[in-house]
Amino acid sequence: AFAVILSEMKQAGYNIVAHKYKFEEYGVPQARHRVVIVGIKNDLNITFDIPAPLKTKISVGEALKDIPAEASHQELTRQSKNVVERLKYIKPGQNVWNANLPEHLKLNVPKTKLSHIYKRLEKNKPAYTLTGSGGGGTHMYHWKENRALTNRERARIQSFPDYFNFSGSKESIRKQIGMAIPPKGIEIICNAILSELYNVEYESVKPNIDVDKIIDNLG
Repeated sequence: AFAVILSEMKQAGYNIVAHKYKFEEYGVPQARHRVVIVGIKNDLNITFDIPAPLKTKISVGEALKDIPAEASHQELTRQSKNVVERLKYIKPGQNVWNANLPEHLKLNVPKTKLSHIYKRLEKNKPAYTLTGSGGGGTHMYHWKENRALTNRERARIQSFPDYFNFSGSKESIRKQIGMAIPPKGIEIICNAILSELYNVEYESVKPNIDVDKIIDNLG
């Protein structure tokens, strides 16, 4: 499907550049990797250059500092006694599978080994990838406090500003945040597009996806 999309965009007269961005390298406090395709009409005679990664990364500890008390979506998730007890044994960076848990706190789900189940954040690193789906154990967990993150904390990890309000139930908002593309990362890409259109130079890197090769392989 990806190759077909690229082919159809090229046939429609667009100069296509695709790149897999690691958004933790673009000011987002989260290891979130997504392919972004930029197409510019051929008659503009412009080839989009990939904006270079920033020199520093933002840790989750830094990202979650100083959330205003009046910011929305700070309701805590109700945690059962077993969940709280389980989290006490899970260290930052560990999950339910590699932590040293007592037998009565282990999960009896042999066919499920997802690495983010009850995984705790590491304060001095960007967060692991935030998800918008899944049940208990997938809500992303604080590195020190024995609890899941609030939706405002998740929004911070996705780089949404504190004034941004989501609509819907608490669970619906969790999904909206988890399915979003980080605004900070997209801002950098959009600013690069504007720079190209107005012939403003900026630091760039080569794309890591060969569009022509993918299209040629369609046969």
